[in-house]
Amino acid sequence: MTIKPKARDWFRIEPRAAVDEVTSADVFIYDEIGESFWGGGVSASSMATELAALDVDNLAVYINSPGGAAWDGIAIMNAIRRHRAFVTVYVDGLAASAASIIAMAGDKIIMNRGSQLMIHDASGGVYGNATDMEETAVILQKLSDSLADVYAGRTGTDRAGWRDAMKAETWYTAEEAVAAGLADEWVDTPASQPVDRARFSARARTAIPSIASLNLPSSSEPGIPNRKDPLDMSDILKAGLLERLGVTDSAITDESLLAAVDVVLDQATAPTVSAVPAGTVLIDSAVLSDLQASAALGRKASEAQDSARRAAIVDSAVADGRIAPASRDLWLTNLAASEEGTTAVIASLSKNTVPVTEIGTADEPTAASSLYAAAWGNDTKEA
Repeated sequence: MTIKPKARDWFRIEPRAAVDEVTSADVFIYDEIGESFWGGGVSASSMATELAALDVDNLAVYINSPGGAAWDGIAIMNAIRRHRAFVTVYVDGLAASAASIIAMAGDKIIMNRGSQLMIHDASGGVYGNATDMEETAVILQKLSDSLADVYAGRTGTDRAGWRDAMKAETWYTAEEAVAAGLADEWVDTPASQPVDRARFSARARTAIPSIASLNLPSSSEPGIPNRKDPLDMSDILKAGLLERLGVTDSAITDESLLAAVDVVLDQATAPTVSAVPAGTVLIDSAVLSDLQASAALGRKASEAQDSARRAAIVDSAVADGRIAPASRDLWLTNLAASEEGTTAVIASLSKNTVPVTEIGTADEPTAASSLYAAAWGNDTKEA
């Protein structure tokens, strides 16, 4: 009689006791991905069924798996993402191949001490003719593109870079996984030595959307990525902000860091004031317009006063018999051209040298007409 050894339960879900009315559960994925012919492995079907029946607020997923069936890995990832709980993924040992895809389901991904993560191109086998081989190659290329899109969606980068890394079969230490954007936290990060993120490309930095631009649902429906709770600022984003703002205090709180960002943004959007020569005063355009209008009115008033004063000078000269009434406009023109000089000329003229009343227009006889009548007689004929 053959005794079959008892199968070890490397995949299990364990609910935890509620704390302050917050329910939690642990999910352990310590096996290959996809159900094995021998009965082992983590099947997408059993995982999705158990997760759907699990009603908790927080879900901790612990992974130590060499990978396995790619499509099962994708299905398990989406089953976890669909769950309403806030998901924290812990890579305990290895998250390789399909297991690295499952790790991307976390709202937060933590690389535990000594853990690693590996990505590579999809692989498979087929028995058949050349056409069968070619069709399989096309399928594998598309599958690899789909896997690369998962990494790209997590890190905010494009597919091409991840396809290159997958073709090279890239292994990441805990530190390197955080630097590449595949994880949020490295448990063994030295307090005095932040993670080196120089390897995280400039393209990735510029592609990361702002937290405010993310439309994050409070719960997930099928097919909708779930980010349930307020997001913590990732180590990558925080390190980048510290570097660009010149902040040396690595222990600065997220609130203080965002306040520093606000100050920089305010300075960037404030209107620039160009240098002005010494003694120059800058005034508001509305005030300048009022001053210009007032100056125009002042000029008109001054011109009216000047005209009245020159008219009074000419009228006085005519009344004193210095100038003839008929030349009044000429003298006004001269006064407008040179008031001081023309006034001096008028003052030099003797009074009563010019008849005040024009000859032939007065009602009373002038002295000249009386003299004429005395000398030659009055030739007025009587009717």
